[in-house]
Amino acid sequence: MEIGDRPWGKYYVLQDEPTFKVKRILVNPGQRLSYQYHHKRQEFWTIVQGEAMVILDDAEHIVKYGESIFIPLGARHRIENRTGEPLVFVEVQTGTYFGEDDIIRIQDDYAR
Repeated sequence: MEIGDRPWGKYYVLQDEPTFKVKRILVNPGQRLSYQYHHKRQEFWTIVQGEAMVILDDAEHIVKYGESIFIPLGARHRIENRTGEPLVFVEVQTGTYFGEDDIIRIQDDYAR
């Protein structure tokens, strides 16, 4: 299993196929991912622990345990954990390419 340590938390690749990729993503309390978009994939996020603030094309959405949100191809997005508890979500990617180099960062707290 591929595991990626990041300054905001960690991700685990659960399945990596030619037509889709599934990750379990942990966001530490008070942390957030970069504001980003993708050229080659769309994503579907389901919260399985905690509560998320999702920024989708500059609009804020609170997404709670058991709820999901769709991130269309090319949409600017970010997920934030504004709570004191861990946030865990499952990300299902569909598209034509799933490499980490298809992350186009608009803003990043960690200067990547």
